[in-house]
Amino acid sequence: MKVYVKNKMFSWGGSSEVLDENKNLVFVVKGKILSPTRKKKVCDANGNILYTVRNKWFNWFVHSAYIYDSDNNKIAKVKDKFFNFKNEYFITGYKDEIQIEGKFFSLESRILKNGELFGTIRRNITFFVDSFELEANEEDLPFLVSLVIAIDNITDKKRK
Repeated sequence: MKVYVKNKMFSWGGSSEVLDENKNLVFVVKGKILSPTRKKKVCDANGNILYTVRNKWFNWFVHSAYIYDSDNNKIAKVKDKFFNFKNEYFITGYKDEIQIEGKFFSLESRILKNGELFGTIRRNITFFVDSFELEANEEDLPFLVSLVIAIDNITDKKRK
């Protein structure tokens, strides 16, 4: 299934919408207005919190973000490398081994779960707004949307 994560052009907290191919709302990402850790909640279309994503408070050389489940248990840490020429991201603490391999400028990335293809992220740079196309199995989408949000948080933090 393909979904599209679209950052809102005018949003105080960095909110996003996740739409399917027919432009139906699948998930909503709610950002906090004044959050130094860029805290965002990934919710279903009814507003139920599925995951929370936030950056690590201090990032010296390796940038990272955390993913929490709906009960506020930390389930994964997403991080890059000190010298991240290939735009690779690593997920630790999750029940399976997950790695994200990027291409030049991270326009397309593959998500690997235990060495097998788990999903694909394509980054679309449009007029002032980042948007992402995520392709994966429907049951894996909520977690993978939170991964996309975590990577977007990390890249935004590195740019600023």
